[in-house]
Amino acid sequence: MLHPADYFDLDDPEIAALFEGCTYVWQVLPLLAAHVARLAPERRVEGEVMPGAYVSDRAIVIAAGARVEPGAYVLGPAYIGPGAVVRHGAFVRENVIMLAGSILGHASEAKNSLFLPGAHAPHFNYVGDSVLGHGVNLGAGTKLSNLTVISEKDPVTGKRPTIILPWEGESVDTGLAKMGAILGDGAQTGCNSVLNPGTLVGPRSLIYANLSLRKGIYPADTIIKLRQTTQEVARRQGR
Repeated sequence: MLHPADYFDLDDPEIAALFEGCTYVWQVLPLLAAHVARLAPERRVEGEVMPGAYVSDRAIVIAAGARVEPGAYVLGPAYIGPGAVVRHGAFVRENVIMLAGSILGHASEAKNSLFLPGAHAPHFNYVGDSVLGHGVNLGAGTKLSNLTVISEKDPVTGKRPTIILPWEGESVDTGLAKMGAILGDGAQTGCNSVLNPGTLVGPRSLIYANLSLRKGIYPADTIIKLRQTTQEVARRQGR
């Protein structure tokens, strides 16, 4: 449950190439800069950049059929594939790959992340150091947090602690100080959910709205539920 093939359909050779040499699925994250450089060796705009959008002079490819809407900011380096859409007010930061039909939506931000075909982060989302599988959909306000609150740099080495995952009664060191979430093909999150650093969600799993999901490895075809109680109290007149 840790290999890329456990999370994504790798039948497409171009997608399989992104994960070449990865024993663990998160190992793709430090490779994204090299993959962006391969896919976008220069600045090339073949798709539609609408008036009011900003695309920097860095190495950025906006493929034919892609669209960058007014108010969007593409800093790059980045690859925005055919049919992908960067909607109004979205921010594409460094080393982002958006493959065919993917969406980064209004007031959403992506950094060092991979969107496989049809992955959507459409409303008020943060996608940091993460991978979204085929057809993944993030509910409005979903945040994929990539840095723990106890991540201060060591005063001697200047390095942050790495993210360690629990797995089958043991601990697996990812070797990464920054790691968001890995969402397998077809996974979905409810509105305002937070996936804490180091969260791996198997294909087709669902995460309830408003849930703060702890780091860890969650299996495929699972519904991760939030349980809460509410109370109704009569309102006094005049208050």
